[in-house]
Amino acid sequence: MKSQDYMDREEKFGAHNYHPLPVVLERGEGVYVWDVEGKRYYDFLSAYSAVNQGHCHPKIVNALAEQSKILTLTSRAFYNNVLGEYEEFITNYFGYDKVLPMNTGAEGDETAIKLCRKWAYQKKGISENEARIIVCEGNFHGRTITVISMSTDPEARNEFGPYTPGFITIPYNNIDALEKEIKNPNVAGFLVEPIQGEAGVFVPDEGYLKKAYNLCRKNNVLFIADEVQTGIARTGKLLACDHEGVHPDILILGKALSGGVLPVSAVLADDDIMLTIKPGEHGSTFGGNPVAAKVAIAALEVVKEEKLAENAERLGEIFRNEFRNIDSEMIKLVRGKGLLNAVVISPKGGKKAWDVCLTMKEYGVIAKPTHGDIIRFAPPLTITEEQLRDAMERIKKAFREFE
Repeated sequence: MKSQDYMDREEKFGAHNYHPLPVVLERGEGVYVWDVEGKRYYDFLSAYSAVNQGHCHPKIVNALAEQSKILTLTSRAFYNNVLGEYEEFITNYFGYDKVLPMNTGAEGDETAIKLCRKWAYQKKGISENEARIIVCEGNFHGRTITVISMSTDPEARNEFGPYTPGFITIPYNNIDALEKEIKNPNVAGFLVEPIQGEAGVFVPDEGYLKKAYNLCRKNNVLFIADEVQTGIARTGKLLACDHEGVHPDILILGKALSGGVLPVSAVLADDDIMLTIKPGEHGSTFGGNPVAAKVAIAALEVVKEEKLAENAERLGEIFRNEFRNIDSEMIKLVRGKGLLNAVVISPKGGKKAWDVCLTMKEYGVIAKPTHGDIIRFAPPLTITEEQLRDAMERIKKAFREFE
């Protein structure tokens, strides 16, 4: 079978809820992936930052394989001998009392919302069904009904109503708007992405997160950080919140928590918040399964052992500097932090960001547009400077095709 055969089969038998770049991948190792014809590419999307540790990292894959031979799933109806090890490891790793393990990032956000509401009624004393959570325009927290209810993206919301109430939407990166709404006594939480990834790697002003956190403290409101995409070393720190010394009341993790090996997400909080949920009030059959627990431990160990945050910090500066030196009328703006970066494209001669990505593919680098005119660049954090510079030369050649 050729690439087109595989694409045709997906088109015929799969739901049409994605628009992939026309490349069919069959193998990955480190920063590289290969298509079914054997062509090698630099992966500059990393499965939306799920593959921070590189494709098929041997330590993570080995953890998966070894635990899979012993015990894969018990559900939470019983104890197992691995979950507690993972819970102790991850809570110490990020500095929290408790963890609630889930599977996907969207489940993590749903869990955080439920925790916040429980805390609102039990601890803050808000009347039942009156709790409100402040969210930001341009957010992307997943695609469940509740999550799209707080989205401002028409594609995410259109014809999926009725929507879940209880959210107040304000502009991102606007402290004045937050200060105004947070005074509402029914506000229980502020849910925010430290950098809006899906919105096009929108980096807020320096000090925004710290000011927002301080406002939450002042008004007895929970600061909830969605670090599903920005966490696990992607932005040059272990967490994007670490750039401003912010320790979220509720932390949501996913994606790279498993190194891209299987779905693993986690919600972390201290006892005052986490223990508001009692047995039977929330859960997941697969959440905290033994394989996921071992994989997550290995994935987090790799981050520290291989100094991935430090690598992202150093190489991110090189990437942005190199991109800003590309002489192209199509490059309108370069922004990002660590190895989470975006380039805003100015259409030229009818050619747009999608066309640039198609051309980059021909030169052996794959990335994907978001919101039409923005290309997100997020290679695995294991990338070396030599590999990064080689990839940049290929990207430059692609842009020259449009001159």
